Amino acid sequence: MMGDKSTAWLRLPIVSLCETHVDCVNRTAPVVSEPTPFKMLRTTNVRNGYVDAENTRYVTEETYSKWTRRLVPKRGDIILTREAPLGDVGKIRTDDKVFLGQRLYHFRPDLKKLDADFLLYSLLGDDLQSQIKGFGSGSTVEHMRLEDIPSLEFNVPPLPVQQRIAGILSAYDELIENSQRRIKILESMARALYREWFVHFRFPGHENHPRVASPLGEIPQGWEVKFAKDVATVTYGFPFQSGKFKTDSLGTPVIRIRDILAGASATFTEEGADPKYHVKNGHILVGMDGDFHMNIWSSGHAYQNQRVARFESKGEIGNFHLFLALEKPIQEFNKAIVGTTVAHLGDMHIKTIQIVWPPEDIRSKARAFLEPLSEQVIALKRQAANLRRTRDLLLPRLLSGQIEVEVA
Repeated sequence: MMGDKSTAWLRLPIVSLCETHVDCVNRTAPVVSEPTPFKMLRTTNVRNGYVDAENTRYVTEETYSKWTRRLVPKRGDIILTREAPLGDVGKIRTDDKVFLGQRLYHFRPDLKKLDADFLLYSLLGDDLQSQIKGFGSGSTVEHMRLEDIPSLEFNVPPLPVQQRIAGILSAYDELIENSQRRIKILESMARALYREWFVHFRFPGHENHPRVASPLGEIPQGWEVKFAKDVATVTYGFPFQSGKFKTDSLGTPVIRIRDILAGASATFTEEGADPKYHVKNGHILVGMDGDFHMNIWSSGHAYQNQRVARFESKGEIGNFHLFLALEKPIQEFNKAIVGTTVAHLGDMHIKTIQIVWPPEDIRSKARAFLEPLSEQVIALKRQAANLRRTRDLLLPRLLSGQIEVEVA
C-alpha cells in the first residue's frame, strides 16, 4: 500500500493523536439579533476544509462562556459535522471568538504527533469519509454517534512526512484564500458604492435632487420605490427526489440550501427538470429555511432544489445591483425570525420586498461600475473552484503514499 516506505506508516485512531477532542453542547444556544464578538458555528459554516466565521449567529459573552467551558476553539482546530450534513470538515483559520453549535465535533491535534493540516486533509479523504458515512448509514437522518468517534482510524506517516504532504496540499488552499481575499475586496468596493449612492443618496448630481417622502423614507426627487418582483424574475426550486441524489459527479448538479454559501454543489441528479429551474452564473440564490443565506452563483449550469429561491434581474439593472438591493431586506427577515425553531422565508415575504429605484442615467452609471466587478468576482470564484478540484485529485494519491514525498 505504501511502497517500500509502508513500515513508516501506521494505522491509528485519530483521538490517539489529539491533545483533546470534545463534542458540542447538545442544546441550542440563545442568540441575539445584533452583532457581537461572540459567534456560533453551525453545520452550514463547515464546508470543504473551511470554517466560515462570518455568516454566523451571535450570542452574549455570558452564553459564549457557558458554551466554551469545556474547550475554547482556536485557530488550527479541526471541526467535523456529525449530522445535517454528515462528514463536512473545516479548519478554524481566524482568531474570532467562535463556539460550536449543535451536531459539531471538535479535534485539537497534539502537534508533536499530528500535523493539523494533515488531519484536515485526511478527514477530507476517501478513507475517513467512507468510515464516517458508514457509521451514518441506516438511519433516517445520517448522523454519527459520539461512540463512533474513537473508531475513526487513518494511515499516519512520521510527522515530517505529514508536514510535507500537508504543505503540498495547503499551497492550493493558500491560492484559494488569496482568491477569496480578492473577492472580498471587490465586494467591499461594490457595497461602498451602493451604500454611497443608494443608501446615503450621494450619487453624482445629488445636490440638485431634494428629498421627498416615500414608503422607504426620504428619497431623492425623481426616484421611485418598486417591488423587487416587478424588476426581477423570482423562481422557487423544484422538489427533486432526494433518494435519487448522487455524489459521483454524474448528471446535473443540484443546488440545495447548504450549497448556496459554498458556491458549489456535491449533489447530482439525472432527473430532468423544466428549464425554468436552471441556474446560471450570475443568478442570485437565497435559502428559504434557516438563515436565508444569499450568494451569486458562479459554478456553472445547475438545478435549484426546493426551498432555494432564485432572483434574476429583468434587465433594467444588473444582477449585482439587484443582489446589493436585496441584502438589507433579507437580513431584516433574518432578524425578525430570531428565536424560532426553523425559520421559513416564503413568497408572502418576498413579494413585500421594496427597493429604491433611481432614474435611468443613475442605473446606467451604477451598472457600468458594478457589472465589471461582478464578472471579476465570478471569475475568481471559478478559479478557486478549479484549484479546489485539483487539490482534491491530488489528495488521495498523497494520503495513500502513492506519491512519495521528499522531506527537506
